[in-house]
Amino acid sequence: MKHTINELEDIASQVRRDIVRMVHACQSGHPGGSLGCADFFTALYFEVMNYSTDFTMDGKGEDLFFLSNGHISPVFYSVLARAGYFDVKELATFRKLNSRLQGHPTTHEGLPGVRIASGSLGQGMSVAIGAALAKKLNKDHSVVFSLHGDGELQEGQNWEAIMYAPFNKVDNLIASVDYNGQQIDGPTEKVLSLENLQAKFEAFGWHVINSDGNDMDSIVKALHYAKSLLGKGRPILNLMSTQMGAGVDFMMGSHKWHGVAPNDEQLATALAQLPSTLKDY
Repeated sequence: MKHTINELEDIASQVRRDIVRMVHACQSGHPGGSLGCADFFTALYFEVMNYSTDFTMDGKGEDLFFLSNGHISPVFYSVLARAGYFDVKELATFRKLNSRLQGHPTTHEGLPGVRIASGSLGQGMSVAIGAALAKKLNKDHSVVFSLHGDGELQEGQNWEAIMYAPFNKVDNLIASVDYNGQQIDGPTEKVLSLENLQAKFEAFGWHVINSDGNDMDSIVKALHYAKSLLGKGRPILNLMSTQMGAGVDFMMGSHKWHGVAPNDEQLATALAQLPSTLKDY
């Protein structure tokens, strides 16, 4: 292991501090889903993926990651900075004019680590599959990872891509779903039920594994296990149960914190629950 589970948990705590501070500073952004995915991003970038911070868009010879649910950009930016893609001090510019750290990741600012714009939901699966096929054509044995919100799976383009990947034996792809049951308008079950996601993906030909996205040991083991399943003719889906707002008690489990910034008092309460382990930016 590159890091112990305790070390990864410490990094995730700092990432969560970054998230609430970034969103509070500009009074805009999406803290709930970002907090819920902090453990996943930490495991991915500090334990599982093979990559270089000497960033190129092609990413030849290295693993690639695509964020489909781009509104959780705070967690993405924090982990990229903490992993060494750019100076952590730049996190203070989140959502400000002329910042490279826009509310939804884009490519024209040239931010290292970002390979697609993901403001519009539902497109990341198609992009990840395309990148995985390109890896195969280039005889590049690296892995493509992607993350998707459960709410965005209500959009139809996903299912065309989900059908395409197994038929074309895209077996160098590990897609994860942030399965928190919440979206901006309420619980997914009330907005538009996804029913049995595991059964649906399996019916389309995917190999599905399950994990607890807010348990570091579980998510690390799940991602390593997923890598062991590659190269066998099927894409892998990591169905990852999470809690929106994980780590901050008053945000947990509620869609109300999908896109709302904490006030000064709420920020102080949140930071009191999240130890600083890598020093604040």
